[in-house]
Amino acid sequence: MGMTALLIGVAVAALAALACLLVIDPPALPDRTAEAPPRAFRLAWPLVSAAAHYGRPWLSWQRRRRIESQLVQAGLRHGLAPIHIMGVQMLCAAGGLAAALLAAPWGGVAGLAAWSAAGVAAGGVYPRLWLRDRVRRRRRDILRALPFVLDMTTLCVEAGLHVGAALQQAVLKGPPGPLRDELRRVLGDVRTGVPRARALKDMADRLEIPEIRAWTSTLAQADALGMNLAPILRAQSDQRRAERFLRAERLALEAPVKMLLPLIACIFPCSFVVIGFPIAVKLMDMGW
Repeated sequence: MGMTALLIGVAVAALAALACLLVIDPPALPDRTAEAPPRAFRLAWPLVSAAAHYGRPWLSWQRRRRIESQLVQAGLRHGLAPIHIMGVQMLCAAGGLAAALLAAPWGGVAGLAAWSAAGVAAGGVYPRLWLRDRVRRRRRDILRALPFVLDMTTLCVEAGLHVGAALQQAVLKGPPGPLRDELRRVLGDVRTGVPRARALKDMADRLEIPEIRAWTSTLAQADALGMNLAPILRAQSDQRRAERFLRAERLALEAPVKMLLPLIACIFPCSFVVIGFPIAVKLMDMGW
């Protein structure tokens, strides 16, 4: 008991010392960019920036490159940096440690150490899982908007417009989302003097989605060779729409399997209680 109280006191003292250090010597905040960080980051921006400043030495260049690639795919490259994700991991790990110390049962030093390790691990992993989920949701939104953009581009090309004007109409008439933002960036790069093929290739490299890469390669090849683009875009549009229906059917088939655990854990026990209670009362009346 005395050793457990000593460990809790040391952890609280360490957290207090860290808070005092952040307050006494806060690092300078980075300049705000065009892409604002998420709301949770903005609310805790001083703590995130301070933790990122002190956690910079533990961020290797391999890990930095992986996090930077995920930030680009999540659309947060100009709003966050890898050191900010590292800072959030440190803060979440500290929060997980504090929650584990408060919620851990009194099971001795070994039990307290296990709970503390679990809290630190869960808190440190959560920001990376959040970033991965954001990348997955952004890819889903892009693939959902791609058939409409392909149809709009095909109609514009068949009406006699060139590729640049077709992309401009897709940006103006397309649904709001990350795909329209990426196309707007492509058009901005083209206006600044970047070749259209290079701008499209840069967009495909940022997104790392096979369907987008195939579409941009087709546009670049048709633009370079002067070939008829309408039939190719029409075929790609039909293929993307068929893939969208196949994804919807796969999700519909996965729904019963995903519902199995809630049924077993939540609904079946309640049903058994409702059905079994009258039977138990009847058996008790009969003297069982």
